Amino acid sequence: MRETLLEELLACGLSGDEATYHQFLKQLSLRLRGYLRRRLRSLPDEVEDLLQELLFAIHNQRHTYDPTQPLMPWVEAIARYKLVDLHRRRARKEAFQDPLDDNQPLVTTVDHDASEARHDLEKLLNLLPDRHRLPILCVKIEGLSVTDAARRTGMSESAVKVGIHRGLKALEYIASSSC
Repeated sequence: MRETLLEELLACGLSGDEATYHQFLKQLSLRLRGYLRRRLRSLPDEVEDLLQELLFAIHNQRHTYDPTQPLMPWVEAIARYKLVDLHRRRARKEAFQDPLDDNQPLVTTVDHDASEARHDLEKLLNLLPDRHRLPILCVKIEGLSVTDAARRTGMSESAVKVGIHRGLKALEYIASSSC
């Protein structure tokens, strides 16, 4: 489609002809899709999303278009900015993806952090009385049901639930007072 026809459609659309404005956006999207496909060959999945962003930007910035100037340089400037924005977003996103270092083994034999955490947890749990410590160990650490924990500890199910609740509250208090 000729640029002058697009300019005419836009002029009519800006003067309030809604159907003509929709026709302008439709015709312009055909040109922009080709423009974006050429520039995003390595990112074909991004073309349609960027086209929608671009049409939205053109719509929002239509008041900045000077009808005495050619249309396509104005459209291409907006398109270039949207392409730069896309590449910036992708670069930021990729910066957060930590590639595997081939020199580092995937599996280590010792997990020091987990070992230290386990040791710290044991120390904290040993500060609790058995009526709180045992239910937490059985249900929260070993993954037993309340019924199984009650059988193992000789406590009632209610006592196991209360022991867990009070024990966790006590641990929370201990942890907050040691900070």
